[in-house]
Order: sequence, then C-alpha cells, then structure tokens
Amino acid sequence: MGRGKLRIYLGAAPGVGKTYSMLSEAHRRVERGTDCVVAFVEHHSRPRTEVMLHGLEMMPRAEIEYRDTVFTEMDVDGVLARRPAVVLVDELAHTNIPGSRNAKRWQDVEELLAAGIDVISTVNIQHLESLGDVVESITGVRQRETVPDEVVRRADQIELVDMSPQALRRRMAHGNVYKPDKVDAALSNYFRPGNLTALRELALLWTADRVDEYLQEYRTEHRVSKIWGSRERIVVGLTGGPEGRTLIRRAVRLAEKGAGGEVLAVYISRSDGLTAASPKELAVQRTLVEDLGGTFHHVVGDDIPAGLLDFSRGVNATQIVLGVSRRRSWQYAFSPGVSATVARESGPDLDVHIVTHDEAAKGRNLPVARRAKLGRSRTIWGWLVGLAGPVLLSLLLGVIPEIGLANDVLLFLALTVAAALLGGLRPALASAAAGSLLLNYYFTPPIHELTIADPENMVALLVFVGVAISVASVVDLAARRTHQAARLRAEAETLSFLAGSVLRGETGLDALLERLRETFAMESVALLERHDDTDPWSCVAFVGTRPVGRPEDADVDMPVGDHLALALTGRVLPGEDRRVLGAFAAQAAVVLDRQRLVDEAEEARRIAEGNKIRTSLLAAVSHDLRTPLAGIKASVSSLRAEDVEWSEEDRADLLANVEEGADRLDHLVGNLLDVSRLETGTVTAVLRQTDLDEVVPMALVGVPDDSVELDIPETLPMVVVDRGLLERAVANIVENAVKYSPAGMPVLVAASAIADRVELRVVDRGPGVPEEAKDRIFGAFQRHGDAPRGAGVGLGLAVARGFVEAMGGTVTAEDTPGGGLTMTISLRMDADAPPFRPEGRAETT
Repeated sequence: MGRGKLRIYLGAAPGVGKTYSMLSEAHRRVERGTDCVVAFVEHHSRPRTEVMLHGLEMMPRAEIEYRDTVFTEMDVDGVLARRPAVVLVDELAHTNIPGSRNAKRWQDVEELLAAGIDVISTVNIQHLESLGDVVESITGVRQRETVPDEVVRRADQIELVDMSPQALRRRMAHGNVYKPDKVDAALSNYFRPGNLTALRELALLWTADRVDEYLQEYRTEHRVSKIWGSRERIVVGLTGGPEGRTLIRRAVRLAEKGAGGEVLAVYISRSDGLTAASPKELAVQRTLVEDLGGTFHHVVGDDIPAGLLDFSRGVNATQIVLGVSRRRSWQYAFSPGVSATVARESGPDLDVHIVTHDEAAKGRNLPVARRAKLGRSRTIWGWLVGLAGPVLLSLLLGVIPEIGLANDVLLFLALTVAAALLGGLRPALASAAAGSLLLNYYFTPPIHELTIADPENMVALLVFVGVAISVASVVDLAARRTHQAARLRAEAETLSFLAGSVLRGETGLDALLERLRETFAMESVALLERHDDTDPWSCVAFVGTRPVGRPEDADVDMPVGDHLALALTGRVLPGEDRRVLGAFAAQAAVVLDRQRLVDEAEEARRIAEGNKIRTSLLAAVSHDLRTPLAGIKASVSSLRAEDVEWSEEDRADLLANVEEGADRLDHLVGNLLDVSRLETGTVTAVLRQTDLDEVVPMALVGVPDDSVELDIPETLPMVVVDRGLLERAVANIVENAVKYSPAGMPVLVAASAIADRVELRVVDRGPGVPEEAKDRIFGAFQRHGDAPRGAGVGLGLAVARGFVEAMGGTVTAEDTPGGGLTMTISLRMDADAPPFRPEGRAETT
C-alpha cells in the first residue's frame, strides 16, 4: 500500500478563501466519482463557506472532555476505519485538545497519509514554524500554533490562495470574514494594509522556492537544455579563520535569491605547505558548506589573490564573497590586503562582496609559520644585509665619535642576527666573517692592520664570531624544523580530506583526479593503463589540458601496480610530495576497480532483464501467437470442407477472419522484432528534418476514421526525427488510446512548440492509469488493469518509447484533466527553424 498524496492550500492571510477553495476542489472530485469526505472543516459561521459543505459527506467528530468542557476534534480512528479515497482536513497547524490521539493536527494527517489516504488541507503562511519570528515582528502577534516547514514542503501539491490587501479588507468590511462587531478592530490591527502586504510577500517568496523545484523537475524530465534565467555561482574565499562560517552563510543566502544558485568555498594554501589556517576550523567550515548544499575546494597557490581569481574564472563564477581583513591598521602599510586586491583586479565580470564580521581588525590570532625556503626576495635581502650591511656600518662608525670596541661589536652582531633572520645560515656566516674582518681592520688597534695587539680584543672578536655562528645555526635549524612540521601538517590535511571523501562515498574518478590537480597545482592529471608490458598505454580518465600518452612523457609519474600509472604535467614535484601522491594513486585504483564492478553489475542486471524478457516472450508466443493461428486454421479448414456448401456471404466472413488473423500475426511479429532490436541495441535512427503533419496522418491509417481528432498546426516548426520510427511509435500510442477510450469520445492528437522542443499529445478519456503505474506501462509485456488476453502482449508502448528515445525524444504519461490519460511525445526541434507563432487566438491550458 503506497503513501497517500497531500495537497495544501497555502493562504497569504486569514480570510483569503483557502477553505472555500478546498471545498470547491472537493465538489469537483465528488462530481468525478471520487470517494471524498470531510473529516474536519471550520466554517467560522461564514455563510458562503457553510454553503459549500452541502452535498459533501461529513465524518462525525470525536468528543473529548477537558476541564469539565467537551471539545470536538477530528476522529482519526473513524477516518481510518472509513478509508475514503480523499479526506478534507482544515487548519493543518491546529493544536489538538490534551487527550487526543496526537498533539498536533499535522501528526493526524501524517497517519492518514501513511495509511494510503489522500489528504487536502489548509494552512496560512504565518503558521509556518520558520517564519514565526518574522511574522511576530510584522504583526506584533506571536503565533502559538505552528507547523514544521518540512511537513508543508513534502506536500505533493501546494496551491497559493492569494488576494490583494485592498480586496481582502473590502471582503472583511462586507462581513464575509468576521462578524460585524469584530471588523473594525481587525481592520485597525492585524489586517492593516502594511501587515497584509508583508504577509503576502512572505507567501509569494516561500511558494516561489517550491516553483523553482517543480520547474527544475520539469526541465529534467523533458530534457530542456536551454537556460531559462541566470544561474549564480558564488565563490567564498576562506582563510581558515573563525569568520569563515559567517561568509559561508552569507554566500548561501545570496545563492538562494536566484534559481539554481551554487556556492563553492575555496581555501588557498601556499605551495610550500606553510599556512596560518586552523585545520580544525577548516574541517568545521567544510562540513558547514557541504551541509548547506555547497562544495569545498582546496587549491595550492603562492599568490592568494591571483589564485582566488583564477579559480573563480575557471568555474565560471559570477560573485566572490570575502571577509574584511583581520589585520590591524598598521599592517596595511605593507600591502593593501587580499580583499582589496581581489576587488581591484576582479574586472567587470565578477562582483566582489566584502562582508564585515566580528573578527575584523582584531589580528589573525593564529601562529604564522615562517617560510622554510624563505623565498628569493628574503634571501636577496639576507645577502645584502650580510655583505653590504657591515660595510655601511663601518662607514657610519667612521664619521661619528668613537663609541668603544664593545659597542662596535654589538652593532655588528645585530647585523649578523638580522642577516640570519632574513636569509638563513649562509648570509649570517658571511656577515660574521665580513664583520670580524672589518672590526679587526678599522676598530681594533693597531688600526688598518689585520693584527690584534690587545688579547682582550682578541677574545671579544672570537666571542663575536662564535655568537654570530651560533645564532645563525639556531635560526636555520628552526626554519628547517618549521618547514618539516608545516609540510607534515599539510600532508595530514590532504590525507584527511582524501579519507573523508572515501567515508562520504565520493567515488567519482574525475572528481578525485580534479582534487589531485588542485592540491598540487598541476595542469593535467591522467590515469593510464595497459594490459601487459607490451601493450601501449591508454588513458582511462583525465582532467585538465590534453593528457600525455605515456608516463615517461609526464613531469611526474606514479606507478600503481604493474599496469596502472598516474601521469601529471605542469611542474616537477619535490620528493617529499610523492607520499601524498602515492595515497591519491592508490585511491584512484580503488575507485577505478569500484566503477568497473558497478558496470559489471549493471551488465549482469541487463542480462538478467534480457532473460526475463525472453521468458515473457515464450509465454506470450505460447498463447498470443496460437490464438490467431487457430482462427486462421479453422477458417481455412472450413473453406476446404467438401461436405459443406458455403454461401457467398459465409465465404466472405471466413476470408475476413483469415485476413484479420493474419493482420494480428503481422502486428504481433512486428512488435516482437522491434523489441528484439531495441534490446540488442540495433535500432539506428536516420534523422532528418520532417513536418509532423506529414507523418502523423500516415500513423492513423490503422484506426477508424471517427475515432481520432487531429489538431496539428501547419505553421509548426520542423522536427529532427526518423520518419519510419516516429510513424510506428505514434501508431502504437494512438492504437492503445483508441482501445481504452469510451465509445463516442474520439482521441485527440494535438501538437505544439515549447521552447526548443515540439510536443505531440495523444489525449484519451478512458479509465486512466494510477500514478504508480505510469512508468510500468512502458515496460515490455505489460498490460494495465483487466485487459483481456486477446488485447495484445503489452509491447506497443515499450516499442513506442524505445523508438522515440532512439531519436533523442521522450515519452511520458500524464493524467488528462477530467479523467483519462495523456501521452506526450517530446521531440527535438530543427535548430534552423524560425520561432513558432500560433495563428489565431492564443489559448492557455
């Protein structure tokens, strides 16, 4: 037993007519023969609503005593025992009286849906739980009765009941909503024009979210590839600081303003592995952005602004969200900062949002690891300070009054320490050597000689050289240890991300290779394979630019077993990166094996499905082929009987029976052959430009003339189809519709153009098909309902869908308003065709 369907009338405000609309729908369903009952409806003494209850079956209410007073609630047990097809339940957010079956009415509705009963209900926008604070700030009234948003969002249909504030106030003034003694108070308080306008906007925006979801489902089902509106792609620049969570939430809100908005959070780390980011905070931010529907990316780059802009343009982003810098004011003297640089260099194609946060201008509050290799500029400055510094200091000390050898030694020692901090060990050693020589030559008696007369001066110079070398060694050792720690931390972060992707089930090979390319900042990554040592390499998957054909041609290659290898191009990686690269390579091999196992399982499923079809074919042949053959043989035997004299009329009937049986055999064998061709994939569509009004009439030859009504405009654009396949598909669908359509009600075959597609609709007024069977009827050997054995073997719709899909189209089944089934064939329009403009008066369905 399937779950029932929920339809909700969402009111923009009290009194807009949601209960009236619900009752109107109930009358329409009763007129169509649906078993529809009223479980609970409050008419609030409104005459027009009360009149709508006439003619509807009303379930008795349950009486519950609470504090010496008897209250009435919906009788859930009675409804479950009655088991109607559709039940009406008013006021979804209502709180039941204590002692009821459930605390809230929406929980009662959930029970009815679980029992397979369709429910039509009502609720006002102010009763949605997520909007409670907003509604209170607008109206000043806190809603005590609320319903979770998810309950309403899960509804199969949501219909907005809306009315302008002026019309609603007029309706109230006429006494159609509240009693006359309450109208003035309501109009001057809750129902002020401003309140009603704000509530109406909330209802429209909330409903628009559902409209976007339905539109996306429609585009997917009908394969609409043309863009309908803009798609925002927003990049969030993360630093690993605490402000990242604020930036992610702001970006998600921006994305939600447009249909199909996408959020990509990116963290850029330096290529040397040294970052100021907190791994724990980055993990939290990654989880947050993925929970909100976005994606997280880890990119390597030394120039943070350039890397962020390159990534944004690479993913075709429209907006960048950055936080105000956490640097203090004096730090702007050295550089304008990442945010200002990105905003300046983004160009007209990227909008940059700089968001304030609580951490702005408070400092980074994170330990900044020094660069292990120090970089070219710092090395140059170290050598300049180490070599030119002592010379300039000597010139300076030569023009000022003498300050003593001890002070001279301290000044030269300060230069050596500065050279060590800037350039490392070698510039510091050079500074110590140059300083000792200059101190000896210019400032140690005898002056201008490389000799030392006083032993105390000798000790001072030796101490100077020892201290300088010691400081330089300590600084260089600290830099190397920092480099090692930072690289290990970067490796741990990368491996943690890789392990997390495995645990989250991210098994796409392309996604894994793209992550590898981003991590090591490579131009391309390819996974190469060969069956044995003599076979050439073949590319299994790649990302980036054109891949290399052999591992030997790559800048970096990593073998995975004997016949699999990763090939990377872009730059040569240091040896310490190969450990992480090996982990990526092993994971790539696992993902490849998993994909192949999935493909093998799918192939096994197809084989099993083929065996099932062959079994069904044998069952069909055993009966449906034998029946017309038996009729043909009986008629022929009767004609050949010599002991019976047949009249001309009898002979004509027998020959007609032979012809009818032969036609049935021809049709059945044709469908069997078509199904066989579809299953083996041998159907080849010869596509060319075709007018529907030339093909469809040819498909109607096999049905009675008065059983089909044709409506195909002559101005309809041409479609790209195989004429033979389309004619066969339309013939099968029309034949099926005529078979189930009542006598005297012809099948309508109509066509129209929608966007870049042309839709051909076959509309019948038959018994229709339940929602859960709409896909099943397109399977081979499927006959819906109580179709007799002589009605065919259930191949017509399967062949029709297979032929249409072979031409790049789709076939879907929908309910016909008022009863029946509508088959829609969607075909690709000729790209060079002019826009379709229907002649005469436009009609909206």
